[in-house]
Amino acid sequence: MLQSILFLLLLVAAFGFFAWQVRKIRANILVGRDRDMSGNAAERFQKTLLVAFGQQKMFKRLTPALLHLVVYVGFLVINIEVIEIVIDGLFGNIFGFHRALKFLGPVYDVLMATNEILAALVIVAVAAFWWRRNSNPPLKRFTGPELRLWPKLDANIILYVEVVLMVALFFMNTADLKLHQMEGEPMAGTFPISNLLVGLLPTNVGTLEVLERLGWWLHIIGIFLFLNYLPSSKHFHIIMAFPNVWYSRLVPQGQFSNVESITNEVKAMMDPSFVVPPAPTAPDGSALAPTPFGAKDVDDLPWTNLMNAYSCTECGRCTSVCPANLTGKLLSPRKIIMDTRDRMEEKYNSPLIYRPNVYGAEAKHEPITDLANATLLRGKVTPEELWACTTCNACVESCPVNINPLESIIEMRRFLVLEESAAPNSLNVMFSNIENNGAPWAFSPSDRFNWADELFATEKSGQPALA
Repeated sequence: MLQSILFLLLLVAAFGFFAWQVRKIRANILVGRDRDMSGNAAERFQKTLLVAFGQQKMFKRLTPALLHLVVYVGFLVINIEVIEIVIDGLFGNIFGFHRALKFLGPVYDVLMATNEILAALVIVAVAAFWWRRNSNPPLKRFTGPELRLWPKLDANIILYVEVVLMVALFFMNTADLKLHQMEGEPMAGTFPISNLLVGLLPTNVGTLEVLERLGWWLHIIGIFLFLNYLPSSKHFHIIMAFPNVWYSRLVPQGQFSNVESITNEVKAMMDPSFVVPPAPTAPDGSALAPTPFGAKDVDDLPWTNLMNAYSCTECGRCTSVCPANLTGKLLSPRKIIMDTRDRMEEKYNSPLIYRPNVYGAEAKHEPITDLANATLLRGKVTPEELWACTTCNACVESCPVNINPLESIIEMRRFLVLEESAAPNSLNVMFSNIENNGAPWAFSPSDRFNWADELFATEKSGQPALA
């Protein structure tokens, strides 16, 4: 009875802390600008089924895709046994519900065998992931200033925890199996890996009982701790990937969003009969503060962009295909997304573990540390990074969970141009030419066909057209 009460308290505390953290993250996401993402349910369901559940975009790189698939399927299937452990923890000592799912019969045998095989494969996959990140030198996409300190430690902590959870599972099953063998009683379920490990355990019944309970408690407490570590970790994508894909953009990738107020002004200029909609007002009828053009801080971005930041697994696929980054420029789409998340937690709510993104000398700039005056733009993301973007959409196409770094980049560039007139000189010259000449070039409209007159005169004189 005491063990069941203790387990119930742990269960309530684990899910209570997790819900508390999720509410803080949800509040962070909702500080973003409103955006209507309703409708197109059938298309969204299909995209979620293929990209989030089916891991469709992962298979552009076969080796990591297969490793990730093992961990992903293992996570889904092994959690069925977690349900059994929870039932055991709540009622096992009262009603004898040990191995509560054994009533499934042959299905239970297949389930336990699958669990053990997947658990062993997860250990192999995690070892491969660890080597890919920590080999000397590691893969290029696992390097960069944005992966220093906490992000690198976070990635390794996740791998270590997954190994500990699988080892605890084998301790529990192997000790339980050996106890049944020593007592001459058949044990429900089939355990191919534990059968191989039985000989490694002692034959003392008391020791086996301690090992079985130790494995049981270590596995479930590890899951509870891992559950509450998720909101502070890049591994939160195992939850956020699904809503993020559901609410991903359904418009063509090259289509930018328009600023409604500017669109209305253009329509009014082109059509005198067009009536400009009235500006929105507060519930009490008072005028609202004007909405800035573009984004200076996280609350100027749409809420979907903020959700992107909590869905990022920091895999670096976006940065590894970015032509600006590949040619040595400062831009890293992954860093833009990580900066957005870190700025939200710096300005609003932080989960249990605060994770400041601290850059080293490789970053080539120092972030602003004065929090009273810090913003996302210039506080974490520099104009140099933004103007390096070629808007090619390679980062958007490569992301396994449909994150859109380009949209955040465009919104911050809009702020630089429309609010601060801080575009590079080459763009300012083009803007002036468009305003004065109706074209990007420094020629008046009356001189626009001079080239044709000169070409005609050259051909008429009999001289070669091309010098």
